Amino acid sequence: MKDLLLLLILCFPIMLTAQIDLKYQTPHDDILVLADAPPAPRIRINNEGSKAVLLYRSNFKTITELSETEMRLAGLRINPVTNISSRARYYFDIKILDTQSKKETTASGIPSNPRLTNFTWSPTQKYMAFTNTTTTGVELWVLDVEKAMVKKLTEAVLNANMDDAVHWLKDDQAILYTRLPEKRTALIDTKTAIPAGPTISENEGGKKAQNRTYQDLLKNPTDEANFVKLATSEIWKVSLDGKQSKWKAAEMFRSIRVSPDGKYVMTNTIQKPFSYLVPYYRFPSTTNIYTVDGNLVKKVLEVPLIEDLPKGFMARRTGPRNMNWRED
Repeated sequence: MKDLLLLLILCFPIMLTAQIDLKYQTPHDDILVLADAPPAPRIRINNEGSKAVLLYRSNFKTITELSETEMRLAGLRINPVTNISSRARYYFDIKILDTQSKKETTASGIPSNPRLTNFTWSPTQKYMAFTNTTTTGVELWVLDVEKAMVKKLTEAVLNANMDDAVHWLKDDQAILYTRLPEKRTALIDTKTAIPAGPTISENEGGKKAQNRTYQDLLKNPTDEANFVKLATSEIWKVSLDGKQSKWKAAEMFRSIRVSPDGKYVMTNTIQKPFSYLVPYYRFPSTTNIYTVDGNLVKKVLEVPLIEDLPKGFMARRTGPRNMNWRED
């Protein structure tokens, strides 16, 4: 009987499990050549058509980028460590193309491990501003197109969460940029934060209205507090020689627009109350006009919270909207 039992045990395979320390693998070179073929560069041509800035990127994000923290608030997707959109498209190299001679020149001074974005021509098109995202934040850099050289203007202090961080002043005098407030407090950890009360939504008067379905909305007061911290910026001015000064105190700046003549600046700021039904661009807002020195000229528009609209896909609220400068 014992011999029979031993025989049966030996006849059945014994399943053993063990953990394998497997690293990320790369495919065969024949497959990698196809999958990782470099895409065509993005081209930025000046108005004269004499120079073109070629921006090179990779097809794929790195494991490091995919592993970074992401917060989804009021329709935004933000990296709270670096203070820029978690969905930003980055470039790693810059070349200058002379369209007459067809000569390409690689820009010198590119930072190590570059993650470059927010490219913006200067008014004279002699320069191009851009940002570089490091592991700790966003820096402001500038490209001298004629010399094919780049240099850093600021440390990693930019707040690029609202996607409107860099603006040239007339004649390349300086750049206005959104900067993290000097006294910004730490974000609230949503995993450990204890709510002070329930989340309550009201429908005053029992009004019926249709609304679209939006992603990544605010859900509670903790989300509201974190949104305020991430959306609030100071506006600073920096010249090409690196001299800096504060231009405007901290607010939730949604957009900044310099007038074509360079004499005025129009800002749009987000106001409270917030909503848990719509994204940030339908929150209350105020549009102001300032002189280039930062003095208030006029408050030109106040828009209330827009939670419901008339029926129809193309429905819009009544009153002025989408304010911008005329070309003249």
